[in-house]
Amino acid sequence: MQQISLGSLNYEFNRFQEPCVRISSGETIRVESEDALSGQIRKADDLRDKSTVPFSNPLTGPIFIKQAEPGDTLSIKIETIESRDGQCATYTGNPKQLCQWLGTDVPSGAHVCPIRDGFVYWSDEIKIPYQPMLGCIGTTPAYGMPSTMPAGPHGGNMDVREVTEGNTLYLPGFVSGALLYLGDAHAAMGQGELSATGLEMAAQTTLTIELIKQKMISGPRIESSDELITVSSGTPMERATADAFAQLILWMEADYGWNRWRAYDLLTHVAEISMGYYEGGGLAVKIAKEYVAHPS
Repeated sequence: MQQISLGSLNYEFNRFQEPCVRISSGETIRVESEDALSGQIRKADDLRDKSTVPFSNPLTGPIFIKQAEPGDTLSIKIETIESRDGQCATYTGNPKQLCQWLGTDVPSGAHVCPIRDGFVYWSDEIKIPYQPMLGCIGTTPAYGMPSTMPAGPHGGNMDVREVTEGNTLYLPGFVSGALLYLGDAHAAMGQGELSATGLEMAAQTTLTIELIKQKMISGPRIESSDELITVSSGTPMERATADAFAQLILWMEADYGWNRWRAYDLLTHVAEISMGYYEGGGLAVKIAKEYVAHPS
């Protein structure tokens, strides 16, 4: 298994960047990534200083998948997401839309949380279950050069909790080699990621990447052992919700034999929504496979 060590930090999905590794379909790799705070908060008195490091969500990559071409799909099985340093960090951040009610006199709130025995120790009194996820992972678009802040059809900063261990993420390929980037691991994150900062951690992520030739999907999909999940991002969030539902219906129709209007009806009653960063409009919609197994 190849180990991809931390190199220069990437803050864009850059199709002109030299690949850090070239792999074949079916290969399992282990990828080191820095935390979303660019490593600025390592101990209690550290501060997130955007005057020196203005960008967030540094990524490792790109990873070049041999024989991948535009119109193909990557199947990315997330085997494990491990803390590199046995800790994670967070800070209060800018309350943005909440300033109307909370004001703007915001303390840094930066603190480092140990990770041990399956928990994040947020304080002496409060421990949070360790539920690792990748906030930012994506292929590289064929035009433009999106930063690591927004999400889109390529993936990007989706910040949904379902990009986690044991699940398979499907991403469309737009350029030769697909050029996969990843990072922004969280030890845990609440629905909505209110302060725009999860429990950020440097990580070692193990992935198995397979190439699905000549199958183009319109945006990120996730498959768990018991759910089908589609992801959409953008504002207003109502539009992202509609898009994610539509893509799930079309997936059920194309791959599972469902009539789209029956799927539309069923999702009305059994679908669930998982919310990423609320201001970015990122969310996932999902349905249990037990329902999908009976097309109607």
